[in-house]
Amino acid sequence: MNFPIRTALVFSLAAFFLATANAQTANRETALLNPKAIAFNPATGDVYAVAPRENAVMVFHKGADSARRIIVGRGPVAVAVNPKTNRIYVANNESGSVSVVDGAAEAVTATLDVGTNPYVLAVDSTSDKIFVSNTFSDLITVIDGQTNAQSKRKAGSADAIEVDENAGRVYLLGYEDENLNVLDEKSGAISKVKVGMHEWGMAQDSERHAVYVTMSGSDELAMIDQAKGDVRKIATGGTPCSVARNPASGRLFVVNHTGDSVTAIDATQGSVIATIAVGHKPQGIAVDAKRNRIYVANRSDSSVSVIDGAQNKVVSTVPVAGNPFALMVEPSSGRLYATTLDKPLVIAIP
Repeated sequence: MNFPIRTALVFSLAAFFLATANAQTANRETALLNPKAIAFNPATGDVYAVAPRENAVMVFHKGADSARRIIVGRGPVAVAVNPKTNRIYVANNESGSVSVVDGAAEAVTATLDVGTNPYVLAVDSTSDKIFVSNTFSDLITVIDGQTNAQSKRKAGSADAIEVDENAGRVYLLGYEDENLNVLDEKSGAISKVKVGMHEWGMAQDSERHAVYVTMSGSDELAMIDQAKGDVRKIATGGTPCSVARNPASGRLFVVNHTGDSVTAIDATQGSVIATIAVGHKPQGIAVDAKRNRIYVANRSDSSVSVIDGAQNKVVSTVPVAGNPFALMVEPSSGRLYATTLDKPLVIAIP
């Protein structure tokens, strides 16, 4: 592939993804393409998934195949959970708000006006703070979980957010920002780690103080040692868009959107173990550490690839109606949940 075509593909993908954060131009189908569209509450075993066509978040109780619907704001695109307070936070892109849901009552207790283009959010359950991106601006919104009071921080246009609760750090990625921005919750200071342009997906290892970032423009994974400030890059397949870590094996799995593959990486050695062919236009990924299974959502194929983490090969491909793009595993049972272009659902794994 020559450089002009490659660049066009990357920018086309970027425009497609970033359109999900633009309330003026995104339609209901593209507005679903958010990796944070589904979340798990480890305290209750419940799974929450957004349903933008219904302006709702769907709740799957532990072990249930059907879901309860909670109406939220317009165009919900992302959800996050505080297991300590049993509150669920939903970013409503079209209405510029965050819905606060009481998990016990299964009802919205507050609707917070956070400004334009809330796209992704993350919770620090230790500090009880919620961090919300106002994409296409240089701001993020910080919500106090006790009072629902808000403050704004200049942190760049964040398209991805991860929280390291042990260190009190918030990691912020922007597609057009060459830096990983690191917010210190206590001091409010922001430090920068230069990674490169066109970052998209992110995962972390809080014990090793490591952050892993997919570089969709250069087809690489950046491995960032936060303690040392080192950045190491590893070649992946075409347009890496998501990354997940198996804490049991220490392996990383990178989803290559245009490569129709998954790159398995030894995080300790920083080396590629295998490249695994999956379905067409994969996007979402979830890891079942207990069973050493990796699930990949093939959006264009309407299927999920099941990878055996020990053998690094696909052992089955499960048809899923409605184009799945975000996945979540319930750890104790291994039940797999998906958000699709149609609706959230439970996937039966053979």
